[in-house]
Amino acid sequence: MAVNANEDTEFNDALRKYGILPPRPPTPPSPSPPPSPQLDDFLDDFTNDELQELADDTNDDEAEKLINAFREQRLAEERNKGARFGRVYPIGRDDYTREVTEASEVDEDDDEAHTGTAVICFLYKDGLPRSERAYAHIRTLAERHPNTKFVSIIGDKCIPNLPESRVPMIIVYRKGEVVTQILSWGADKERSLDELAAMLAISGAIQLEPSRPKPKRSDDDSDEDEEDESHSKWGAASRAAKPSIYRDRQTGSNTTKKNLRSKNDDSDSDFEFDL
Repeated sequence: MAVNANEDTEFNDALRKYGILPPRPPTPPSPSPPPSPQLDDFLDDFTNDELQELADDTNDDEAEKLINAFREQRLAEERNKGARFGRVYPIGRDDYTREVTEASEVDEDDDEAHTGTAVICFLYKDGLPRSERAYAHIRTLAERHPNTKFVSIIGDKCIPNLPESRVPMIIVYRKGEVVTQILSWGADKERSLDELAAMLAISGAIQLEPSRPKPKRSDDDSDEDEEDESHSKWGAASRAAKPSIYRDRQTGSNTTKKNLRSKNDDSDSDFEFDL
């Protein structure tokens, strides 16, 4: 009688034990169940505006956080798509002309108006609290605005004998020219990220995302609406970023575009910013 080696019998097991029959092939594993749908898969079908509406309409705080986080991640990916920068580039004095002045003259591929590139040069001093706070804001803005070039350099390495009182200094370039200079940012009081973003937006160095219109409220809430408007995110920042910061804090005179004047306690010596 022929033996069927594929049968699962005690006789076949005994034959396999003595090597008369080959071992049984391993039983293939059962297929895993399909993965459960993820929240990202569900949200991916919505536009950014629809995601915002979905977050506003949900009554679940945790779901609202997840939806907003997904939307912010998508917006960041859209901003970074094709972006040239996205971080702060440390430079030396010898790099200044190439990395700042000449870099600001480069047009983006789709820039038919030939407006050049906004370059923000951040002059700082290690160990100076207001300088370190401003540097943290600069790094955040560089990530948020990858089409703007951000560079950093130690202040007195860039401008010899630059007084500490003028640090941090922020200089905005476009098309090879200085557009804006901000001296001693945060010297009068601690400044926020929103204030710095508003000031750079005023200079045209970055573009802020438009805020969504607020939902309509009843007449009884009109007073609250006025209060909310007076404390709006960018409104407060714009009011705080007064033009007075463009003035020399020691002499009270306006700064020029290319020359920064410094008046020491015992001399009227000037230093030239010519790179």
